[in-house]
This record gives sequence, structure tokens and C-alpha cells, in this order.
Amino acid sequence: MSKNLHSSQAFPRPLTTVDVVIFTVIDDQLHVLLVKRPTGDSEPYPGMWALPGGYVDIERDKDLEACALHKLKEKTGVVSPYLEQLGSWGNARRDPRGWTATHVYFAILPYESVELHSGSHATDIDWFQLKDDGVGHELAFDHSTILATAIARLRGKAEYTSLPAYLLPDTFTLSELQHVFSVVLGRPVDKSGFRTRVLSANLVEEADGVRSGYSRPAQLYRLKTPQNPTYFPRTFNPRKD
Repeated sequence: MSKNLHSSQAFPRPLTTVDVVIFTVIDDQLHVLLVKRPTGDSEPYPGMWALPGGYVDIERDKDLEACALHKLKEKTGVVSPYLEQLGSWGNARRDPRGWTATHVYFAILPYESVELHSGSHATDIDWFQLKDDGVGHELAFDHSTILATAIARLRGKAEYTSLPAYLLPDTFTLSELQHVFSVVLGRPVDKSGFRTRVLSANLVEEADGVRSGYSRPAQLYRLKTPQNPTYFPRTFNPRKD
């Protein structure tokens, strides 16, 4: 047995990283957080924009999710109210430094809660507005493919879960909740049908206070069980004008 164990340790090990696709809404548009890679001669894809992430720290990270959480906290200063594993990508071509595998998570958080930090391995960090299934230009490594997958996952799950609610602050109006669903889905959502779905699913409960605006004050709500997303029994139907 010891001989087999010794033989298995003799195999070359791939580089292992964790990347995080971080979504928010700014000015009624869905955005993703990107970091600009260093420009040194030894750096792969120097100066290109990429998803935030990095190598697994085997002394610090007890598992992949712990690594994703600390990368997220490192870049945004907050812990996302929602984090989900998106998938894994790995081959001998995605990184010129050698055979690499990355395990990708996606996070959703309200813009108001974020304070960006570039860290020691990025020269800049910023939010980029999404355009269809990307940001309008190629990203480093295979991150354009990863981002497109994450966008599809978020929009797909917005059809039948409460995920877009995590883009809002702790308290919100029903109109604000409906609007953020429309932003994520990329189309209008019928008002009466939306409110019926939200209230019948016990997604929200009344919070103290109202939101004053141009019309009459609107009741504030909060998520009833913010630690878990709500699953709706059917998908949304496009609004018929």
C-alpha cells in the first residue's frame, strides 16, 4: 500500500485555482466584477481583464467554497448573501504556465454593500456592464466562456427562483423587487402576476417603514428566509402588452 501511495504522489500535479463571477446591478444594468492582470513579462495574459480569483491556499482554505469566500471578501469587502458553485474548467491549454484546473463560483450582491479592493495580484478592479453573454471584449484565459456560462445560469435560475432578490439591500419595495427581476431577465415582468407569485410563495415579509417617492408611500419588505433562495412552482411568462 505504501508503494502505491508513493507512486501516486510522484505524478505531476495541475495548478488549482478558484475564480468567482460576481454580479451586481448598477444604474438598472447587470454588471460583473473584473480585475486587470499584471503586466510583467512572466505574467500570462498581461494587462487583460479577468475574473477575480487565485490559487487555492492549502494552509488557509479548508475546501473550495472557503477559498471562494475569501477571494470574494478580499475583492469586495463583503460576504455575498448568495454563493453557488458554477462548475470546473481544466486543460493543458488555458494557462501557458501549465496544466490548470479552476473551480468557479458565482456570487450575487447589492452594489451598495461593496467596497472594491484590487489586492496584490491585480493592477485595477472595476465593474463592467454585461452585453448579451459577455462584456463586449475578450477576457484572459477562458474567462469569456466561464462568464457566458454564469450569465446563462443566473438568468435561467431567475425564471424559477428568488435569486435576483439578493441584488437588493436588506429592505425593498415590491416594485423594486419586480424591477430587479426584469433587469436580470432582460424583459418586463407582469406586475400583478409577479406580486401574486411573490406573496403566495412566502418569499417576503413586511419590514418597518415605507419608501417615499413621487407617488404614495410604498411598504418595505425583507426576505423571509434570506439564507435560502425560494423556488417557484413554474417559470415566469413574458408580459403581453
